[in-house]
Amino acid sequence: MPTPFIETLILTAKLATYTTCILLIVGLPLSYFMAYSRFRLKPVLEALVSMPLVLPPSVIGYYILVAYSPNHWFGGFLDTVFDVRLAFTFEGILIASVVFSVPFMVQPLINGFRAIPQNLREASYTLGKSKTATFFRVLLPNIKPSLVTAIALTFAHCIGEFGIILMVGGNMPGETRVASIAIYDEVQALNFEAANQYALILFLISFIVLTLIYTINRKQNSWRIV
Repeated sequence: MPTPFIETLILTAKLATYTTCILLIVGLPLSYFMAYSRFRLKPVLEALVSMPLVLPPSVIGYYILVAYSPNHWFGGFLDTVFDVRLAFTFEGILIASVVFSVPFMVQPLINGFRAIPQNLREASYTLGKSKTATFFRVLLPNIKPSLVTAIALTFAHCIGEFGIILMVGGNMPGETRVASIAIYDEVQALNFEAANQYALILFLISFIVLTLIYTINRKQNSWRIV
């Protein structure tokens, strides 16, 4: 049976991995749409996607917690139909993490799509390729640096999330107690040795991820558009 320390690290990695995978599935079509669409309300969508960058985590966490309440239509629907309550559960903090991490996945992908010359897409369409085929065979291979950056930033951001996790999930060992919450808890208990262990691991992971991003961006010119 894993120790509480290992259990917390596993839960942290699990949350970051699940969040990154979900956002990769959602973020690719969303960023493609935002990069190339021209509808009038596009600035509104861009603002909504970017809101987690400027709003305090406690604000977003509060509204998510309200939505989870059985007194809210969303929480009431889940409670009545599926007998599910999301507050203070892993599933609850997973949804909150996905919402709060959207811009870290979407913004690098949008920049990647916009950096591709328009004539490359037009040439693909001229050759009879569909939008789906163009996306997978032309666009996606040419945004590899942006894709890696988006995945790495999202994962690194997730492992360090604190405020929104505390608001939505509290501090429940084995369920919502991720590493950032554990650091706060150990410092409050004056257990600085344990806090340092968590902090050092998060520091090393973040450092490695950022080094990877800068290395890839430095070599970005070697990714040729074909």
